[in-house]
Amino acid sequence: MINDKLMTKLNNGDRAFGTFVKINSTAVIEMLGQKGFDFAIIDREHSVFSDTDVEKMIMAADVWGLPVIIRTPGNAAEHILHALDSGASGIQVPDISSVSQIYKIIENAKYYPEGSRGLSFAQRAAGYGFQGGNEYIEKSNQNTVIAVHIENREIAEKIDEVCSIPQLDVVFVGPADLSQSMGKPGKTDDPEVVALIENVFRVAIKNNKKVGIYVGTEEAIKKYADLGATYFAWKSDVLLLNEGIRSSENTFKKI
Repeated sequence: MINDKLMTKLNNGDRAFGTFVKINSTAVIEMLGQKGFDFAIIDREHSVFSDTDVEKMIMAADVWGLPVIIRTPGNAAEHILHALDSGASGIQVPDISSVSQIYKIIENAKYYPEGSRGLSFAQRAAGYGFQGGNEYIEKSNQNTVIAVHIENREIAEKIDEVCSIPQLDVVFVGPADLSQSMGKPGKTDDPEVVALIENVFRVAIKNNKKVGIYVGTEEAIKKYADLGATYFAWKSDVLLLNEGIRSSENTFKKI
């Protein structure tokens, strides 16, 4: 059965902190689980993980009670099915440009009566058949976190329609990609980019949607927490390792 700790935390209005996992190592997952992260996002969009790799990573996470979200390579039905059948706590889907795509994502992520996800009780998420039946279907529909990326102007300007979808849990803002789609790559502090991001927050919160965002500084956490964000993607394992290596290099140079 999927880990429902993240969904519970979000439903309670609490802030949840995770990080993107790009390194294909169960040791990374174990370290995150030991040090109090609320969730991990396995990044299948920008990193290389097979379906088998993902399942092993989730197994490692389960030992520490760490919920795992899969950032899928895209919105194809098979990407969603494989992620959820492996026992992930949810999906985070990039490259969204239309509201109809979100409806299709939900259809592929939910079982009847909310969707048409391929039904099997033999996969890991259902305990290989030991947790099958109506209870598994009901809990999967209730506890699976569905997040979509708001990372281009096209979908950001349709945020009212996006937030009218009842089964959508989290709208996840990608400031860098959003700035690029507006012809201002990397200029996340540009007034026009800031205004669009703040509008996404306002509309989402008005419609009782959780808002997620990538953050890389304490200042960014405070800024977006004040705007109402509760789902934070703090850097990535690669960036955290990069910072540690740079710090070591600086230490060596002082000797």
